[in-house]
Amino acid sequence: MTYQVMIIEDDPMVAAIDRQYVERNTHFRVSHLFKSGTQALTFLEHHSADLIILDYYTPTMDGLEFVDKLHQMGKSIPIIMVTSANDRAIVHNLFSRGVLDYLVKPFEYPRFQQALERFLTKKQLMNTAPIELAQQDIDQLLQPRTPSPCSPPIHKGMNEATLQLVRSFLQSHAQTHFTSEQIAEQVHLSRITIRRYVNFMLENGELTSSIDYQTGGRPSIRYCYAAPFAP
Repeated sequence: MTYQVMIIEDDPMVAAIDRQYVERNTHFRVSHLFKSGTQALTFLEHHSADLIILDYYTPTMDGLEFVDKLHQMGKSIPIIMVTSANDRAIVHNLFSRGVLDYLVKPFEYPRFQQALERFLTKKQLMNTAPIELAQQDIDQLLQPRTPSPCSPPIHKGMNEATLQLVRSFLQSHAQTHFTSEQIAEQVHLSRITIRRYVNFMLENGELTSSIDYQTGGRPSIRYCYAAPFAP
């Protein structure tokens, strides 16, 4: 699935960087770019978006006013703030209004991608969670699990947020065995990428694997979540 992203930024150079960083991640596409919150709200009266990248200082209204008006419209679109506004009160007020993440300019690509991966992780957790949520399901939605400080370092070329996305999916289906192809389909990543991450998790005891010979053709390897990292 490709998520549609709206950027609200009046600085053309920053807007171009935002677009470039968003579209480096194949799960996202910038569908609209507005210079002010007013323009964006007018559009959102009859349309929607999956994610909003928002600058606090834009013409006609600031970020707080935009978020309040968005909520008054009955919309709860996830928002990542990308802004130079670092006043404590502003940051507090925006987090109290439910913004997903907050990046202070100048920002770097890895931190921007971390914010996008956080969005993907929460989406995946919500999409795979049961209809009736147990406390552990709610806890994962509020704060996705991160490896403990004693967890082994990930391999070169791997991404911590992507590892967490795969881990969260398998944790939420802890009694089920999946092929790498099935995992790839569920978390919207390539099979090659998934094999790299499940092999890492196998090496460190998070997964067990078994060979399924009942496929009618070539045997397939199935993976099942085993346990968290041991200290």
